Amino acid sequence: MTKNNKNNKNKKNNKQKQSSTFTFWIIGLIAVIIIGFIFLANGKEKDVAFEIDYKGQPYLGDKKAPVQIVEFGDYKCPICKSFEENFFPSIQSELIDTGKAQFYFMNYSFINVDSIRSAKFAETVYKELGNDTFWEFHELLYSKQPDDQKYEKEDVFTDKFLEETLKEIVNASDVKKVVTSFKADSSEDLWNKDMETAAELGVSGTPSLFVNGKKFEGNTLEDLVKMVDEAAKEK
Repeated sequence: MTKNNKNNKNKKNNKQKQSSTFTFWIIGLIAVIIIGFIFLANGKEKDVAFEIDYKGQPYLGDKKAPVQIVEFGDYKCPICKSFEENFFPSIQSELIDTGKAQFYFMNYSFINVDSIRSAKFAETVYKELGNDTFWEFHELLYSKQPDDQKYEKEDVFTDKFLEETLKEIVNASDVKKVVTSFKADSSEDLWNKDMETAAELGVSGTPSLFVNGKKFEGNTLEDLVKMVDEAAKEK
């Protein structure tokens, strides 16, 4: 091999090495960028706060409270009943009555046909008789949910059942007003709004709580109080 041929071959090999190194460096850079985007995306998803429209929703607490808590519930859900009877009273005394938070209820009706019927009936109570009567009916309806879970998939909350339950807390004239409005499907839009909001937030079960638009992932009252306190500081 001549000296010139040898030099040409060395130059060619050097170019190939440089090309390989450059390609490897580009691939490595792309991989780093992709990993970075994954971490950013995961971090954002984990800590994302959703904008929730609270207008026209039943609520408890001071409107000036710095934090909004939303419960998505189903009137046929046994865990929701347990939440209402055992967990909510502490939320009431610790967070609502102290002015730390407002509490809202929205429907996520998925268990049975009477989940939807009872949700729409309760929405009609709110629409026709106001906020206070809604919460009285809401509490009463959960208390009358059968304790045996075999009824979860049975049609328990019939039209007659709901009407008779309402009769326990309001007069005949108010019952008639609600029933007439309910039969006219006047609460359809209100219920649809709740279900659309639940879908946007990725609600998949009940009860589900959101604090200022962020999903509550804790298990205890202390966890919830801590999240509310942190949300108040952020705001």
